[in-house]
Amino acid sequence: MQTPRPDLIRKMLADLVAFDTVSDRSNLPLIDYIERYLASFGVSGERVVDDTGQKSSLWVTIGPRDKAGLVLSGHTDVVPVAGQDWTHNPFELVERDGKLYGRGTTDMKGFVAVCLAMVPEMVDAGLKTPIHLAISYDEEIGCVGVRPMLREVARKSVKPLGCFVGEPTRMQVIIGHKGKHGVRATFRGLARHSSIAPDGVNAIEYAADLISEIRRRAALLAADAEQNSLYDVPHSTLLTSIVHGGAALNIVPDQCVVEFECRGIGITESRQVTDAIVAWAKAEIEPKMRARHPDCGIDFAEILDYPALDTAADAPIVTLAKQFAGRNDHAKVAFGTEASLFTSMADVPSVVIGPGGIAQAHTPDEFVEISQLEACGDFVARLIAHCAK
Repeated sequence: MQTPRPDLIRKMLADLVAFDTVSDRSNLPLIDYIERYLASFGVSGERVVDDTGQKSSLWVTIGPRDKAGLVLSGHTDVVPVAGQDWTHNPFELVERDGKLYGRGTTDMKGFVAVCLAMVPEMVDAGLKTPIHLAISYDEEIGCVGVRPMLREVARKSVKPLGCFVGEPTRMQVIIGHKGKHGVRATFRGLARHSSIAPDGVNAIEYAADLISEIRRRAALLAADAEQNSLYDVPHSTLLTSIVHGGAALNIVPDQCVVEFECRGIGITESRQVTDAIVAWAKAEIEPKMRARHPDCGIDFAEILDYPALDTAADAPIVTLAKQFAGRNDHAKVAFGTEASLFTSMADVPSVVIGPGGIAQAHTPDEFVEISQLEACGDFVARLIAHCAK
């Protein structure tokens, strides 16, 4: 088993971190860089460009194209750094005490760097089973970029055997994660001078009724926790996350926006929970608003949606993941990934396993331990050896 030198992984990660790929910016310069790097080993990929032409996923196959292979999946986007107190430039890799600091080091350019650093070994191994690299964009805002790529994968004549999604799990095999459905509710009230407040329709106060109902239902979900669950939070969760409305102290607010989400354990539970809340609000709140004025009401819009992941513990992809990781345990996590979309959109069984810990993701001075990157390198090396047989 041959793993890359730590300095090679470090160099690749430094290059990737230097690209500012916050989701409101293009990732094409980073994709260009990856394509040039792959070309130096005679490898090419297939771009799947978005409608704006400013972002692209990349599907790469190393090995025979007429056989079913295994996928290593990672995203190129990172969360914003604005408002965070970093001790150094977040887009410059800094090494300190066995850790590599920079935006995206854990989530999840560290995994992508390891996979790219192992490309020479993949090329030299004479793979009998192909290895695919699935490199996507805008995962942080709802797994956006992987979906068009998966539609292309689903059309291929040969379907992959399985997928390893490299989100940070400290190289533990994750067989399940919660789904998520996010909803935006825009309350349309009627503005009036606050001295004649009864003549207006207070959008914020009606929004408060929705928030109270969300909180009530969240408590019911918490009371229905699973026994002996593999999840750290063993029940579906419901949360009001954003509220804004009103213009001035002396004006009855004519608008209030509320954003809320459910993270559900069941495959479609998150949407079922939010759909029930929307139906309740339309039946209980909106008629009261319209009785005050016919133009008042609530507009609902979906923000994001992805299903839960629930891969069987005895599935072949789980067995392989444990073999490559050199461990026999598995777990489930509350955060979501594109793994569930590989399963639901392309019928590709998936697990989540990657370097670093979720506690470091999205934080100022985000870091990944070098030892974690090396463990990930060992995982990919065992994958290569398996695919070369």
